[in-house]
Amino acid sequence: MRTILQAGGTLFHVAAAELGDATQWLRIARLNGLDDPMLEGVVRLKLPAIDASAGGGIAEQ
Repeated sequence: MRTILQAGGTLFHVAAAELGDATQWLRIARLNGLDDPMLEGVVRLKLPAIDASAGGGIAEQ
């Protein structure tokens, strides 16, 4: 598992850049105990392993 520092933005952008799929933002949120994809300030995020077959996003809620 990797961690990154993210200054603001959204989990959508983080998921797209780090996992290659913006819809996997929910995997990052759950791993970090977050329920809002909007990020404020500088946050340290744990990232799940890249998994192209993993689901995520709104449909899973």
